[in-house]
Amino acid sequence: MGSLLSLSVVAEENQDFDPISKSNYHKLISLANQPRFSSNETTAVVASTAAASNADGICQSIVVPRGYPCEEHKVRTKDGFVLSLQRIPLGRAGGKRGSRVPVLLQHGLLMDGITWLLSPPDESLALVLADNGFDVWIVSSRGTKYSRGHAYLKPEDEAYWDWTWDELAAYDLPATFQYVHSQTGQKLHYVGHSLGTLIAMAAFSKGELVSMLRSAGLLSPVAYVGEITSPLGRNAAENFIAETLKWLGLHEFNPKGDAVTKFLKKICAQRGVDCTNLLNSFTGKNCCLKPSIVDVFLDHEPQPSSTKNMIHIAQMIRDGTIRMYDYNDAGQNRKRYGQPTPPAYNIENIPKNVPLFLSHGDADSLSDVNDVNHLLRTLKHHDQDKIVVQFVKGYAHADFVMGTNARQVVYEPLMAFFKRH
Repeated sequence: MGSLLSLSVVAEENQDFDPISKSNYHKLISLANQPRFSSNETTAVVASTAAASNADGICQSIVVPRGYPCEEHKVRTKDGFVLSLQRIPLGRAGGKRGSRVPVLLQHGLLMDGITWLLSPPDESLALVLADNGFDVWIVSSRGTKYSRGHAYLKPEDEAYWDWTWDELAAYDLPATFQYVHSQTGQKLHYVGHSLGTLIAMAAFSKGELVSMLRSAGLLSPVAYVGEITSPLGRNAAENFIAETLKWLGLHEFNPKGDAVTKFLKKICAQRGVDCTNLLNSFTGKNCCLKPSIVDVFLDHEPQPSSTKNMIHIAQMIRDGTIRMYDYNDAGQNRKRYGQPTPPAYNIENIPKNVPLFLSHGDADSLSDVNDVNHLLRTLKHHDQDKIVVQFVKGYAHADFVMGTNARQVVYEPLMAFFKRH
């Protein structure tokens, strides 16, 4: 996995942003150690169950055995999907419920809520937040292992998989935001990783959810992806692999399934693509993962997504744009969007006073430095006292959620940012 140890937060070469200098970094660390304890029209009407006794859920299988209280919740989206949420209301030391500020954690593509629990307690963001006085909520997106329910569809139905990240931004995120907000009676902090950053920025750019938001932490931010250097990602997009799978009738994109595995092997056999280390081939060379974490990762991940979602992302890679799903048919687009081409998400429309913490690394082949700089230029008019940009040398995509030193490098500055907002 590499042995790069010389990690640092360095100055971003972007004249519009003041990232964390060494002095500000230490101020944030000191802040992190200080104790502190209207409804959107797209939000679904939700129903909940606090079924902590669910033996098959994330709570009983992962969280409770580590000494943390945990509740299982369910939320239904406006389009009928039933999502799994876990609430960790207290840390291992206990304390008083009800006074803690809520934080919602949203995973990335081909992952689920376990993303935030793969490392030991002192290194897993969900548990670090709980031990530092936050009320932690973890969500798993539609189609993943713990969120496969639907009001009237089954995963075997083609219609069940007729969605992309457009729907995650329009339905999943509003449902979970509204649910956490109604359960806690408080505005919440948000943390997204990878695709979890894209759906948040897409929603915020339409002015949605911000009335319930305190601040947003965007780890490995993904908006523009035209410059990604991931051999697997780029080759899959340029060779229309997802489109081929859909043409073959495969609507569920399951990386552990035979059909997808076959296509991955085909890509890996191409000249210039080295899949010896599949994770690094996809994410970039992660510097700070224990070899044992890969075994833990493979016990739970990767998770399914829709093939249509993979096509949408491939479109973004090929076109270098942030637009809604393109049906590649003017009539279909007009029927869906009222225009012959899909509408764009205007990231610059994110309200300028929304506090944003963006953290990215120079070894990340999915959240490429050039793409992130494109995003930062788009946000150049954001209120300067409301945005922090952290650039981490040596970090790749998975380091932000599984790195052995992610707590010191990323999570403590992130928590300090939260406590300022």
